[in-house]
Amino acid sequence: MDKMLFVTMSGAENTFLSQSLNANNLANVGTAGFKADLAQFRSMPVMSKDSLPTRVYALTERPATDFTPGPLMTTGRDFDVAIKGEGFFAVKSETNEDAYSRDGALQINEQGLLTNSRGLAVMGEGGEINIPPAQKVEIGNDGSISFVPLGANPDAVVLLDRIKLVKPDISNLEKGLDGLFYTKDNTVLSGNPDIKLAKGFLEGSNVNAVESITNMISLSRQYEIQLKMIKQAEAIDEASTSLLRVS
Repeated sequence: MDKMLFVTMSGAENTFLSQSLNANNLANVGTAGFKADLAQFRSMPVMSKDSLPTRVYALTERPATDFTPGPLMTTGRDFDVAIKGEGFFAVKSETNEDAYSRDGALQINEQGLLTNSRGLAVMGEGGEINIPPAQKVEIGNDGSISFVPLGANPDAVVLLDRIKLVKPDISNLEKGLDGLFYTKDNTVLSGNPDIKLAKGFLEGSNVNAVESITNMISLSRQYEIQLKMIKQAEAIDEASTSLLRVS
């Protein structure tokens, strides 16, 4: 009886975890540059030093991230940029670590710092990009940042910096709990001059909403079946106890 309960409870717990992962994907269907997390179930035998495995439990794990590019959405906003093909924007995480993102909804904050939609500093080849007061700021297709100083001739364009665009080996990337990507070996990536940007566009999430909703229904039914199995185990246990009382 304990084996039946152990296996069923293990399955219910990991189905719940898979539901959480699927719900997170669905919640970010409208998040620019979001990459869906993949999930899989595995059967794991319970090992013992002195005997053979007596039971198997379920395990939900996030083996990888889907790096398929999301659709490009036209915004017409000059500070909205999308990476063409492979590549990432280099940013500083909230813990001041080197991280990477596909979020190209850029803006200038009150301190003149170039940030993404989450307020994280977007890195340039010379570090954080501080933009001085200007009458015009422009982002080039190669990620270059140029501006026209206040009071200057409109033709007096000054090249400030270039957004740090990197092209890592995706097998060396892992997604953190904050949704940003980090290198597994903690290496700091160098900029790649071959990466180009599409101005006036944002890359949408690569989450398939229909597939995620279908998966949610399937996981809910699976969870219900496992709860029924737990109740069935309880009923069998009560019946066994009644037989012992009669005897």
